[in-house]
Amino acid sequence: MIDYFKGTLSYKTLNTAVVEVAGIGYSVSITADTFNKLPADGNNVKFYVVEATTGMYGGVISYYGFLSKEERDMFVLIKDEVPATGPKKAMEYLDKISKSFADFQAAVMKRDVSMLSGIFGFTKKTAEKLVAALKDKIANVTVKDSAKWSNIDVGSSSSEAVAALITLGYKETDAREVVNKVVNEKKDLSVEQIITESLKNL
Repeated sequence: MIDYFKGTLSYKTLNTAVVEVAGIGYSVSITADTFNKLPADGNNVKFYVVEATTGMYGGVISYYGFLSKEERDMFVLIKDEVPATGPKKAMEYLDKISKSFADFQAAVMKRDVSMLSGIFGFTKKTAEKLVAALKDKIANVTVKDSAKWSNIDVGSSSSEAVAALITLGYKETDAREVVNKVVNEKKDLSVEQIITESLKNL
């Protein structure tokens, strides 16, 4: 089994990257988040990969690539444990989870369906399915990043402030990060006060 490809990035699209290793170009399926993190064509790159076989009698081998073992472990967990989830669907889920692996792990462990829907964009049905399938297993996945939105509860003043900032044109990730910073530094602020303080940091 192949553990990783290390070579030259030949070219990339939103969902695929081709890495040349010893004169052979390997096509690797990637998430949009990975695409945004890749270097320019011609630079060295390393993908941790998962092989998946499809077609009659295992006729087609596909590779799914990740920039860290953490991402790969999360992908494998979702693919293997969430019912009716193949590699492509697992990649779709992973792209949403990549906003914050730490927050996703915490939300699943706390069975926080609202956070999974509000921050990561899963439907309520999918969020409930993820919680049911992963709640007793996700703690075994090593997560290196830190929680970004631990103090933002869906339906709270914080989440209302985030929604307002998004309406003003700010990116969701930027809005959540700055609101989280504000509520960490100053307690008991109204929605308007959180927005005002957040705008000073955007």
